[in-house]
Amino acid sequence: MSTLKRRTALLAVATALCVSACSGTNGAAGDGQDGKVTLRWATWGPAEDMAVFKAFTDYFTKKYPNITLKLEPVASYEDYHPKLLTQLTSKTAPDVFYVGDDYIGKLVADGVLAPLDAQLAGPQSKSRPTDFFEGIYGGAKKAGVTYGVPNDTNPEVLWFDKKALAEAGITDDPAALNEAGRWTMATYLEMNAKLKAAGKYGSIFWNWYGANYSLVNGFGGKVWEGGKFVAPSDPKARQALKTLADGYRDKTFASADLLPEGNGPSTQFIKHKAGFYAGGRWVIEGIDKGGDRPNYDIVPFPSESGQPIQGAVAASYLTINKDSKHAKEAFTFLTEFVSKEGQQLRLKGGSAVPSVKGAESLVTDGKYPAHAQTFLDVRDKGFANYPDEVAVPGLTKAVNDHLMKIWEGKVGFDEGMTQLQTLVDGLKGRKS
Repeated sequence: MSTLKRRTALLAVATALCVSACSGTNGAAGDGQDGKVTLRWATWGPAEDMAVFKAFTDYFTKKYPNITLKLEPVASYEDYHPKLLTQLTSKTAPDVFYVGDDYIGKLVADGVLAPLDAQLAGPQSKSRPTDFFEGIYGGAKKAGVTYGVPNDTNPEVLWFDKKALAEAGITDDPAALNEAGRWTMATYLEMNAKLKAAGKYGSIFWNWYGANYSLVNGFGGKVWEGGKFVAPSDPKARQALKTLADGYRDKTFASADLLPEGNGPSTQFIKHKAGFYAGGRWVIEGIDKGGDRPNYDIVPFPSESGQPIQGAVAASYLTINKDSKHAKEAFTFLTEFVSKEGQQLRLKGGSAVPSVKGAESLVTDGKYPAHAQTFLDVRDKGFANYPDEVAVPGLTKAVNDHLMKIWEGKVGFDEGMTQLQTLVDGLKGRKS
């Protein structure tokens, strides 16, 4: 699975509504005719995922016949935000649009998004501010003002393969240990060592903040403190990153980003070549190709003490263009889209976790994995990427790219940590 495919699956966003809502050629088409308004909105994702949104489309257009929805999709996540930024500069951006968690801070800082608090708390709202968990707003909030609402989430958990663990002589069940308050970092790393000794990968990780920062939290470390990036100097954060670096180099861990396309992380996992695979609910899609669902379950990232940590939650946000000429209709779309009913329609049978309270049955009713509640537990207490990080354009990518050099052994760990601190300080200084 490529990085693009992972990002698309991780955020569970799709292009949709085109069959019944792609009329017109621009945002003004049809405006004022019989009181109807054409509302432009944009997201990213492959065309084959359009069907996911059909039920919501039908619901919305029936309920609001005066609003014609015009989708402007971009297939590639990497292409989506550059196009959006160009449109915002030229005042041609859609009325409503998705923003990824690594870009939301920039758009908030640029002042191009409409504040939402008054409308979310108002009489027309179908999605109150308290309907969402504070930690997953990430960079969508600034100085107490909300500029984006998480449309859905994907909490980062550790999937584990019972067969691979058994073949490595591991008899303890990670989920049972977690329930007993004994899911510790020491136990997890011991299992990884046994898996490596049995000729398997202990864990497969994607190189992104969800996995990297969750492991740091599991060691009791800090990434950001008081507006400063402290991971290279914080002793426990440094220990976590050193554990990752050593694990990649001695093949205890595998980087999903570097595995070959034809033998990627999902293939390795369903062939029982790895004990753990860090990812979100979207991992189900890969497991289903192996046809052995009962063999897999999930557990949160471990901690030093065995008590729950704050885990990472991938999120994207629905936002409103501050310059939209249809602010009322734009909010109507946004609040319906992220509401309990909207998410139930959009996410049924999908691979995301709802961001709104009250839609938990979408995750638990399927009875898979056995500990599906873990997704919700991580979501409820988790965090989207740190606001200090996402406020600096390109910073998250720069951190990930530099860490990859360390994982690959292209730069020594101590030297790499020094360079990482200099890199982050430089980019933050340039912004300020």
